[in-house]
Amino acid sequence: MPPTDARILIVDDNEDILQAARLLLKRHFSAVQTLTDPAHLATLARRGAFDVLLLDMNFAPGADSGTEGLDRLAQVLEIDPQAVVVMVTAHGDVELAVEAMKRGAADFVTKPWENERLVATLTAALNLRRSRMEAAELRQRNSGLVSATHTESGIVGTSPAMLRVFGAIRRTAPTDANVLILGENGTGKELAAREIHRLSPRANGVFLRVDMGALSPQLFESELFGHRRGAFTDARQDRTGYFRAATGGTLFLDEIGNVPLTLQSKLLTALERREVVPVGAEKPEPIDVRLVCATNLGRDRLADENLFRQDLLYRINTVEITLPPLRDRREDIPLLLEHYTAQYSQKYNLPPKRLSAALIERLCAWSWPGNVRALRHAVERAVILGEGDMLDLADFPLADSGRAGEPRDTAASARLDEVEKAAVIRALEQHRNNVSRAADALGLTRASLYRRMEKYGL
Repeated sequence: MPPTDARILIVDDNEDILQAARLLLKRHFSAVQTLTDPAHLATLARRGAFDVLLLDMNFAPGADSGTEGLDRLAQVLEIDPQAVVVMVTAHGDVELAVEAMKRGAADFVTKPWENERLVATLTAALNLRRSRMEAAELRQRNSGLVSATHTESGIVGTSPAMLRVFGAIRRTAPTDANVLILGENGTGKELAAREIHRLSPRANGVFLRVDMGALSPQLFESELFGHRRGAFTDARQDRTGYFRAATGGTLFLDEIGNVPLTLQSKLLTALERREVVPVGAEKPEPIDVRLVCATNLGRDRLADENLFRQDLLYRINTVEITLPPLRDRREDIPLLLEHYTAQYSQKYNLPPKRLSAALIERLCAWSWPGNVRALRHAVERAVILGEGDMLDLADFPLADSGRAGEPRDTAASARLDEVEKAAVIRALEQHRNNVSRAADALGLTRASLYRRMEKYGL
């Protein structure tokens, strides 16, 4: 069996002990370095020259108090808080070794040691080092993600329907309950998920979004649970899956309704056991995430056992929040128009844009297929292309006639829309709302299909 890829540093003032340890350990670990003078230990720690440190408790002739060993331990841990140190003490000084562990040592061995025990202790210490480094890497990654994704709520509305949504979010956020958000495309499900995270005790952790509809079945486990190097052909290095990457924060699984039945059981197992097994790994790893899911499937579709496992549904919808379509809260449209007009004027460094009362009235009468997302895109386009400070109807080409709120008046156009809408609905049903597969069947890109879904309010 080849030596484990690890660097072991042994610090002891006895050359015979160093020689014996080196001869034993070099058969088990790739690099074994020895040091008689602990004065050089700090320099090596700053350089990150070892993975595990085997440190004697006493160095001065006749010393047996262990004070110097404890001082060196403190010095190393101050330089590298993730350092893993195994103390070496004389037989009978167990109380001293326990004191060292209280101060941060990972373990201890006594002289004279048993070879098998020493190797086992250092192997366990090496695993601890790797776990600490992985956790530190996750924290650093999450810290960057938090700064990049943590924003104030973008949900706008004062209608009774939205006030009910806000109340549900406020009551749910402080708990760690799993949340399922229902609603048509474009109603703001991701914004609601972010607001739950922002108001939760995990607000300082990462908010990580995963588009479940975009995950291929072949990479499902690798993306969510991670994999080990060599687990499959292209696994050239270890990968941290989304569940582990979101440790301490919120994991948002968007389009959860698009997960095939064959893969839903794997997701259910992870949620039930609160652990994942990376592809190619032998042992499970614990997960600590707040789960928020979203889907555009209706409640009746989710209740269909041929589409969605009911035991998984029970796991993800401890709390269920439904976002209303924009056509059911038209009183929020003026507020949304004002909000996005100001936002995009500032974003593109343009003079503030205004909307006349007549324009607002016409936009409120529009059916808004695609909901808030469609309104937001329409305002962004109008702010960019509109001439002057006052926007007019011509800046909002929401119908074929170019005038918002006016139905198309040709029967042929209406029939064409009906045929296209029916084709989109049929493709989505045949592929169980998997947008990627439905788009392929229709000969469209995902973006094109999304635009048609927005157009027809699907």
